[in-house]
Amino acid sequence: MSGANNKLPVFPTRMTLSVMKQKLKGAQTGHSLLKRKSEALTKRFRDIVRKIDDAKRLMGKVMQVASFSLAEVTYITGDIGYQVQESAKTAQFRVRAKQENVSGVMLPVFESYQEGTNANELTGLGRGGQQVQKCKDTYIKAVETLVELASLQVGVLLF
Repeated sequence: MSGANNKLPVFPTRMTLSVMKQKLKGAQTGHSLLKRKSEALTKRFRDIVRKIDDAKRLMGKVMQVASFSLAEVTYITGDIGYQVQESAKTAQFRVRAKQENVSGVMLPVFESYQEGTNANELTGLGRGGQQVQKCKDTYIKAVETLVELASLQVGVLLF
């Protein structure tokens, strides 16, 4: 509607007045709902951005520790790393996708979990088994951090 002609063509009766009041009330309610939805999504977006920053900082530290742990295992055990890698044929660490509802907007969320038992419990008992287990634990933490970061970043892309 232009600024000069912004009136609705209605016949001035009490019935029309009540219909227009109902339309105005509906429009105000809809505007209020959209405003609350917008505020909820904005708050969620800011939370996600803050969590992404924290996760990226943590990721650098975790990957540094994991790489150093792998170097320790390689130094201590020698060639056993290849044997451990070849003995593990199925993945025990898995990721599933879920959806989270934020004010009517469905955001994907990734969740990590472990399936099955440890296939390499007795690996390297004579040659650095503790270091192998420590390395495995640090890499599990690194992958969990990666899954969390991926979940957050996919959520930001949909905003």
